[in-house]
Amino acid sequence: MAKKSFDTIFMHLATDLALRSHCVKAQVGAVLTKDTRIISIGYNGPPAGTHNCDEEWPEQGCARDTKGSCSLALHAEQNAILYAVKNGAKLEGATLYVTLSPCLPCARLIFSAGIAAVFYQKSYAAYKGFAADEGVDFLNRFGVTTKQYEVVD
Repeated sequence: MAKKSFDTIFMHLATDLALRSHCVKAQVGAVLTKDTRIISIGYNGPPAGTHNCDEEWPEQGCARDTKGSCSLALHAEQNAILYAVKNGAKLEGATLYVTLSPCLPCARLIFSAGIAAVFYQKSYAAYKGFAADEGVDFLNRFGVTTKQYEVVD
């Protein structure tokens, strides 16, 4: 029996983590790794100790901001990075696995944190109906490796 690659294992974990999300619009999971070790995980949703959108607003979700995005949620990448930093992890050279490609604000955070590579399953641009994946374009422009990764069992 062939062993699964770490890329596949980490992307499967990101997919499973997405199921923990309380967002009624989209469920996104993230795994932050370094040297084949998991250093942090995250999924999208409001900060811990605030609200669970699917419980408080099960029909429509939380209020939208002026750009039409969730007004409460942190993105999965943000949660993974913030938890890692909060616990003293060094992110320089880390790899991020995420189920939806990073938006532009998350891409700036990923770059600033020193993360070297991002593997993602689906396109944020396609999900939002945008012409281009601005986050992926930003990361590529500044030397962060990005790769759309299709999980195959």
